[in-house]
Amino acid sequence: MFSFKINCDLVLRLLEERHAEKLFDLLNQNREHLSTGITWLNADYNLTDTRKFIKNALEQFAANKGIRAGIWYRDNLAGVIGLHSIIWSDRRASIGYFLGASFQGKGIATETCRVLVDYSFQELKLNRLEIQCSSENQRSRKIPERLGFVQEGVLRKAEWLHDHLVDLAVYGILADEWQSGNKITKNTKKKKQLETTDDIKPVVGV
Repeated sequence: MFSFKINCDLVLRLLEERHAEKLFDLLNQNREHLSTGITWLNADYNLTDTRKFIKNALEQFAANKGIRAGIWYRDNLAGVIGLHSIIWSDRRASIGYFLGASFQGKGIATETCRVLVDYSFQELKLNRLEIQCSSENQRSRKIPERLGFVQEGVLRKAEWLHDHLVDLAVYGILADEWQSGNKITKNTKKKKQLETTDDIKPVVGV
């Protein structure tokens, strides 16, 4: 399974069924905070939905189409980061993430995103990564901007967020841009920290 130790405080681990209650607690305690960016976190969202979310994530991982990892900060589940919709023939995918309110302001989202970008370009040999977020969500938009992603445009009224349509800012970065921008951080050391037994593999045409 996918596991990545970033530092002594921060670890990424593939979401598993045993994490359902902790993930639901995180979502439930942060409903108002997270509802500004997560379209599926509505008033009726419950533990059963969380189990389905994890089940779908594991199926996606088994099908070689993506990764959804829990972000663990000092042994507490702080959020989730995902590599979604991998298209091997085009060597591209998208990244999504969220954090509980109490874990913000610690650089967690930026560092976990940096690690996933490194992994996607170096290990999976992808060529393009994309991040989309609500144009109004300034905190979320700062992550790709800090990491050198290019804002490629705005999809107008492209996503239904609970009771209204929102514009989506689209950010992208290519493998050569990431490397030339010196964004790859301590590759050799971080490769040694990646522990997998059934890791996702790059397979063209999947």
